Amino acid sequence: MSKSVEDKIQTVIRKNTFYFFDPKFEEIYEGRINSLKETLLIVKNKVEIEGLKKEIFEWLLFEKENGLRALLALTGFSNEYLKRITTIIRIVDDPELNKLVYKDKWYNEKNPDNIQEWSDSTIQKLIRGNEYFRKGIVNIFFEGGSIPFLTETIPLFELKKLSISKLKFEIPELIDTLIRYKEKGSYSGMKGNNPETLIANILDKLGITYETGDLTELIDNAPNNKRTMDFIIPNKKNPAIIIESSFLATTSSGQGDKSKTEISIDTLIKSHYPKAIFVGFVDGIGWYVRKGDLRRMVTAYEDVFTFHKDELERFEKLLIERISNVR
Repeated sequence: MSKSVEDKIQTVIRKNTFYFFDPKFEEIYEGRINSLKETLLIVKNKVEIEGLKKEIFEWLLFEKENGLRALLALTGFSNEYLKRITTIIRIVDDPELNKLVYKDKWYNEKNPDNIQEWSDSTIQKLIRGNEYFRKGIVNIFFEGGSIPFLTETIPLFELKKLSISKLKFEIPELIDTLIRYKEKGSYSGMKGNNPETLIANILDKLGITYETGDLTELIDNAPNNKRTMDFIIPNKKNPAIIIESSFLATTSSGQGDKSKTEISIDTLIKSHYPKAIFVGFVDGIGWYVRKGDLRRMVTAYEDVFTFHKDELERFEKLLIERISNVR
């Protein structure tokens, strides 16, 4: 016999565990945390006795199984961000950066245009098996903050983590690491850190009105399709320019689905709003390393822009020309 709704509610209320945890898992994970802590204490002791030397951190990466995780914990640099940096280094050809990381000693891919992001295991294998790759990783943490290409590419919030003072275990820098760990979520979610803000700023500067949200004709004629647009210029009733933005700093299995969705939206816009143009902002390393998805994605738009300074200027020109023609 099934329970009443009230009985089921009372089951949830009276037998609520509040926070789930598996004691066995907690014990295993606590061992992992303790291992990282002990590893860093060893490194701290070495630095205090021998002074700050790159060799200490090369030893850490080579000798300790969790050496890379320990280095990342000390600096606050995430594993995912390190993977992005590794990919960028393989993509670009900056002489000073190449020299810093000994790129010619560990990189020999013939076609960087078809680059794929390395897995954690690939990076670990290189760290243990190639001394120059290992030295290059250490150099990033020692000197990365002084390389012009990196200072122009990495957000300041992340760049500040590449500090020699952190490697010295200086208290103010350790506090800085704690704060950046704590504030990472807020930093990532703030409106000012959203690339769409750049688009909005340009529209405001030019005095161009816009709306966001659902297009009426698509609601009525294609209710099951995605129809929420980032920018509709000048309004939903008579759109002249429809803009969608997709900035991906990481790779995602959903990129293929997103590109297919945008293509279907383009078809609907052409059908119901033939006078409007559909343009996209497609940017970020996530698209760079997924060329197949990128190719499908850009076919949905009449024109594509990135958030590069030159592209933003080209976008301004398009707006001025298009809006003046509409008016």
